[in-house]
Amino acid sequence: MHELKGKVAVVTGGASGMGLAFAHRFVAAGMKVVLGDIETAALDEAVNGLHDVGAEVLGVRCDVSDATSVHDLARATNESFGAAHVVCLNAGVATAGALNEQSLADWEWVLGVNLMGIVHGLDAFLPGLIDRNEGHVVVTASVAGHTAYPTLGPYSATKHAAVAIAETLYNELTSSGSQVGATALCPGFVDTRIFDSDRNRPEHLAVRLPEPESAEEQMMRAAFLEMIATEAPKPHTVADLVHDAILNGTFWVFTDELHLESIGHRHTEIVEQRNPTEIRSIAENALD
Repeated sequence: MHELKGKVAVVTGGASGMGLAFAHRFVAAGMKVVLGDIETAALDEAVNGLHDVGAEVLGVRCDVSDATSVHDLARATNESFGAAHVVCLNAGVATAGALNEQSLADWEWVLGVNLMGIVHGLDAFLPGLIDRNEGHVVVTASVAGHTAYPTLGPYSATKHAAVAIAETLYNELTSSGSQVGATALCPGFVDTRIFDSDRNRPEHLAVRLPEPESAEEQMMRAAFLEMIATEAPKPHTVADLVHDAILNGTFWVFTDELHLESIGHRHTEIVEQRNPTEIRSIAENALD
């Protein structure tokens, strides 16, 4: 796409963090914006904030793990603003813990949002984009889609899937000569509330309370969150990258270079068929 003014953007997970930053950046570019989010209070606040800056914006409560809910989002978009041009499949949640500690409810929740949310978004919006031969899809993956850090099993599994889906989509669009673009956004650490995802966990997928963290674990968690708040890129910085990627037709978008060395090392081990190098959790690595 070479022009965004007057176009329509849809952002899932749009009430906070990177999604809300995308919305503000798209509004600044002259777009109409539809925010889909499961968190009603945050969604209302986000919509009011965008209205205050003169945006044409619609907020729709949307559970991306539910196909009907995502199709309702597409229908509301068409009824209010017309067909979507930019679709950001951005909603995401995370759990942490060793694989033997992850429950089936953990897996169902994370896969439902992070993986099926993308599948449902493509099902609802991609046919129209292809038929009109115009638009762009942004899939929010992660550096966790290129790595395999301990304690992030379900999250990493969904983000590897997100990368694969985005890359497949790009290859299919390119080989067919389509004018629809695709971007795989692979953030590293960004100052968002992804580590507070449990606030939106549905009751039917709730799990028993975990064992209390040790004093050492509490200190590490606090230090990690402080590092994120003070050193990680802010969502608006990522939004600028996404805006430029859409206009320039850029597929890979990384938010920093901190993880590129470990990603490259992993790829080398795969090519050379070497056993993976032992690595610590992403939090431990970040605090070195």
